[in-house]
Amino acid sequence: MFLGTHQHSLDSKGRVILPAGFRDDLEEGAYVTTSLDGCLAVWTPEEFTKVAEDLMEKARRGERERNVVRAFAAGAARVTPDRQGRITIPANLRDFASLERDVVVIGAINRIEIWDAERWARVDTEGRASMAAASEGLQDVGI
Repeated sequence: MFLGTHQHSLDSKGRVILPAGFRDDLEEGAYVTTSLDGCLAVWTPEEFTKVAEDLMEKARRGERERNVVRAFAAGAARVTPDRQGRITIPANLRDFASLERDVVVIGAINRIEIWDAERWARVDTEGRASMAAASEGLQDVGI
């Protein structure tokens, strides 16, 4: 499981260091992809396979779903952390997530998410407010 929030910076080569606690699960490599809400997701090979299989099944629904699968697959990249725990984020993925310098790396249980720091601050504030207010529709989330 990936948990926690970590402040980091991209270096001049588009690399970000992953938290030490995340690295063991990524020794064999990982996949970085576009994700909902404008962030990037880093998946273990096992989780990426599950997501890909689920997407392929949903692609049978229609053109919109097929286009989402195409965009997801076309934007995916295989990465392997180096000895310092850094992964290189391809330029197209940095552009998608508006990553320039300051980033936040979060654990999202079955994946790692990489956010532009300003965007993450807004998302985190909204999420915390929804939890504090027990917003309608969240009763069945179970937390």
